[in-house]
Amino acid sequence: MPHRHRTTAISRRTVTKAAAAAGLAALLGAAAGTARAATQVGARTFDVSVGSAALGRSAPVRLILPSGFDSQTGRTYPVLYLLHGAHDDYTSWTRETDIEAFTEGRDLIVAMPDGGPTGIPSAWLSGPDYETFQLTEVPAMLARDYRASGVRAVAGVSTGGYGAMAHAARHPGAFRAAASYSGILDTTALGVPTLVDAIVARENLSPLSLWGNPVLNVLTWRDFNPRARAEGLRGTPLYVSGGSGVVGGTGDWLPEALESALWPSAHSFTSTLNRLGIAVTTHFYSGGGHSWAYWKPEFAASWPMLAGALGLPE
Repeated sequence: MPHRHRTTAISRRTVTKAAAAAGLAALLGAAAGTARAATQVGARTFDVSVGSAALGRSAPVRLILPSGFDSQTGRTYPVLYLLHGAHDDYTSWTRETDIEAFTEGRDLIVAMPDGGPTGIPSAWLSGPDYETFQLTEVPAMLARDYRASGVRAVAGVSTGGYGAMAHAARHPGAFRAAASYSGILDTTALGVPTLVDAIVARENLSPLSLWGNPVLNVLTWRDFNPRARAEGLRGTPLYVSGGSGVVGGTGDWLPEALESALWPSAHSFTSTLNRLGIAVTTHFYSGGGHSWAYWKPEFAASWPMLAGALGLPE
């Protein structure tokens, strides 16, 4: 229905506040993707703080640089992104695995970006935009400051496994390959919305701040669901692994119960891929827990696929 134009008087204070806010936004925008000085934490490992407009703050990224980075100044390098899980941080891959030693002599950059306390690297409905941080701001910084090429692959554990598949599905072509180890791959599978809400709530955040209510905001939940966006994965080499958990487990009940909760989600995702005729390499094993003891060998098993996508020898 048409409405009459109404002129509203605006106070000088309001104009001044708006100008200040605009200036702050411009300042953040200018700083987006800008890296501060790197802190060396290992022989080839560095922590970099990246100014992020998407997050409204600076956020850390841990990098492992190739052995010949300083001497081969004229070349660029492919990037392997490794995403952490819930209630962990960007240091987890170097803390829990031998990724620095594993990549010794391999011509690639390993980037481990912050995914927030939940490790769900999504564009939150009422909160930060980790998707833009990981997919736009970090790659821009790497290309500018670390000679990163446009060749990328991504892998993640738990909620980071969700991120790997969600990123690749929602942004076809952004990654040459994607791997998930015990990831949340169908966010609307039976019991999974409750589990996701619990992950968010454990960090003293409102569950509704992620994607809203699973029923009232069903379209948002669908938009960020790897299974619902599976068509975007066509042509991308994929690796999916997970355990049955309690069934066939050893009695380590908490990690096995978590793994059991994600078993139907992973199978729902891969069944959808199969129905669509999208190739995926799977390793579903009996028992297993939601822990690094299982994720480390799964990464090693997926490495030939990731290496091939990055143009590297196994």
